[in-house]
Amino acid sequence: MNKLVVILTLFIVMVGCSTKVSRVETSSTMDLTGRWNDTDSRLVADELIRDCLSHTWLTKYDSILRKKPVVIVGKIENKSHEHISTETFVKDIQRALLNSGRVEFVADKNEREQIRDEKADQASNASAPTAKSSGEESGADLMMIGTINTIVDQEGKKAVVFYQTNMEMVEIESHKTVWIGENKIKKYVERTNTKF
Repeated sequence: MNKLVVILTLFIVMVGCSTKVSRVETSSTMDLTGRWNDTDSRLVADELIRDCLSHTWLTKYDSILRKKPVVIVGKIENKSHEHISTETFVKDIQRALLNSGRVEFVADKNEREQIRDEKADQASNASAPTAKSSGEESGADLMMIGTINTIVDQEGKKAVVFYQTNMEMVEIESHKTVWIGENKIKKYVERTNTKF
């Protein structure tokens, strides 16, 4: 009888500790913790780029220079209280800008180093007609930079978490800021524990 009770207890414990995983659509909105997540990153990037491309700085390139501006996304600083993958956010920004069809991109600093290494390798190992030459890179006209900040207002197990993302588009040659945008998100979170 004791063996049966022990076996049943172990079975109940094992079933209670199992993990269940379900696949969901990547575009679905899921917010389990109240922290910055993939949905926030995508929505903020889309909204900021929509705003950025609707302002007059683009007229200079469209009407006067008759060319697409060449953009590079610089540093996006995470000044929030939590870990935020700014690399993912940068990719969301790049995707939204590039998919607009209104701008062109150059590789960022880390990507350029890889490409330069490849060119050096090609100079030694690729056939002359296919090797890509150095010194032919396109320079960026503008750089987008920004910050992500948070303010947490907590009382016990309840909190309001406020995210503010600020972005700027700066002309590289003149250092003039041609656009400033911001996005704000406020989340009300109730937790069983008090850690935020």
